[in-house]
Amino acid sequence: MNELSDGQKTYLKQQNKHRWIVRVSRIAILLIFLFLWEISATTGLIDSFIFSSPSKVICCFWNMILSGFIFVHLWTTFYETLVSFLLVTLISICIAVLLWYSKKISEILDPYFVVLNSLPKSALAPLLIVWLGANTTTIIIAGMSVAIFGSVLSLYTTFESVDQGKLWLIYTLHGSKRQALTKVVLPSSIPAIISNMKVNIGLCLVGVIIGEFLAARSGIGYLIIYSSQVFKMDWLLMSICILCVFSMLLYALINAVENWYQNRLKR
Repeated sequence: MNELSDGQKTYLKQQNKHRWIVRVSRIAILLIFLFLWEISATTGLIDSFIFSSPSKVICCFWNMILSGFIFVHLWTTFYETLVSFLLVTLISICIAVLLWYSKKISEILDPYFVVLNSLPKSALAPLLIVWLGANTTTIIIAGMSVAIFGSVLSLYTTFESVDQGKLWLIYTLHGSKRQALTKVVLPSSIPAIISNMKVNIGLCLVGVIIGEFLAARSGIGYLIIYSSQVFKMDWLLMSICILCVFSMLLYALINAVENWYQNRLKR
């Protein structure tokens, strides 16, 4: 095995130092923010009833863990987000494939997808409640509505941008369009599909929270809207903090899938 040169060793040290600085800086910014928040609430610089404090939020969260109250809401939001995300991923891939198969269909439907993608999805939630009722199905569809139209457009654009030379090679060898799809288009688009999933998981969570604001009796969104109505600010800020951590964990899950796929390609 060849030893690393001095230049390579210096470069690796600089990269490790850079990663260390980034990680420490991120943690330091969070700790400084929490410290200033706590001190401001304790000294009366800000109203602790309105803004609460990190210690109160942690105590509130711990009490909910001990009572088991929080787990019902966490599971509800996780289930609704996961189902809407899986459905968005599956349906958007199928629709994008259909649009790729037929230029005529894609030209007909393209303006509708553009309009629906730009439509504020919060405007659809009350309509969904009237049509479907205030239930879990409505919330899942609300989560889907935020992500699916943009996902279809993004995936279709990806399919269309596949190397045309590879497609012509398939057709020259008398391959069918189905073979072009399975041998070239889909394999080439897997990185883009995973990147699209990263975006969709956050959008589905946003849609689910919007749905829970209007049509839920449990879930993080319901907890946020309920605590704001009864002025339980500790609950409200705790729910927002949970939502931030929740979205980070969901993103990390998709990121782990991407890393697994990339490592598999290197083997």
